[in-house]
Formats: sequence, structure tokens, C-alpha cells
Amino acid sequence: MRVLAGAEAETLDDATLVARSRDGDMWSYEMLVRRYQGPIYRLALRMLGNAGDAEDVVQEAFLTVWRRLSQLQDDATFVGWLYRMTTNRCLNVIRTRRPWVDVDLAERASDGPRSRPDHLAVVSEQMTALGQALTGLTAEQRACWLLREVHGRSYDEIAQAVGTTKQAVRGRIARARAQLAEVMAPWR
Repeated sequence: MRVLAGAEAETLDDATLVARSRDGDMWSYEMLVRRYQGPIYRLALRMLGNAGDAEDVVQEAFLTVWRRLSQLQDDATFVGWLYRMTTNRCLNVIRTRRPWVDVDLAERASDGPRSRPDHLAVVSEQMTALGQALTGLTAEQRACWLLREVHGRSYDEIAQAVGTTKQAVRGRIARARAQLAEVMAPWR
């Protein structure tokens, strides 16, 4: 078995990295984790509203994907599979929670240290309002909206990720957009 150098692995596409990971190349899988851990973590954080829960879900998702790589039929579908696994884990966590989730977006507020304090305060208030508005959506609406609006996934990919039809995804996103627009109207 040949082990990839870091620079070489960075230039490879996902399907190649998945195939090499399945053959036991840890560097290839590490490259996949590095490539997607940020977007997957942001999805989990927005869905769950809690950094600790998001970290747990992301870790479990990547570990499960690693263990089940042999079950992946088409290597090119790795990203959709990863999003589906993460989304389903988030939905499971949400279902086991109490109905109300306390959202902490303090990390988000510290992302822009170069911004002016007054602008940073307004953005922080908007993010807090958006976080609270997201908790007002159903878990399924939140997942669909985040996958579409934040992660740019197609309707087909979202339908696969949440286990429903494309039409149902469109309906959930439309209802989520309407509800968010109403709640966020004061910020326009």
C-alpha cells in the first residue's frame, strides 16, 4: 500500500481519496476530514445551536463514515453521504432534547476582530436573532434550510440527506423562508 504525501492528497478529488481510504490509506481519509470538517461542523452547529453537541455529532459522523466506507457504492457520492449522516445525527439529537434550545453564538461574534465595534454589535444581534429564529423551525425545516442556504446543497442532495422527496424539501424550505422572513423583518 502506498501512502500519500500531504501535498499530493490535497490535489486529489473526493472519489480518489475515498477509494484510497477504503484501501487503508489514513492520509487520504485525513484529507477528506480536513476538507469537510469545517462545513460539516457549521451545519451541525447551526442545526443544534450548541458547540459541544455539534463537535460530538461531527466526530461521530466522521468515525461512522470511516467504519462504513466499504458500504459506499459510489465514491463520488461521498459528500452527500457525509451530509446525510450528519443531518440524521443532528435530527436524532434534536428529537431527544427538550423543546427549547438555548443558542450561544458568541463564537460567531468573535469571527470578525477587524470589524468596527458598532458594526460587530449589530451583526452579533442579527446572528442571535437568526439563531433564535432557526430554533423556531421544525428540525426538518431547519435541516433543509441550512443545507440549502448555508451549505449550497441541491434539492436532490437534501432529499437524500433527510430521506424524503425533492418536493417535500422544496415545501420545507419555502415554509422555513417564510417563517424566517417574518421573524427577521425588523432587521431589514
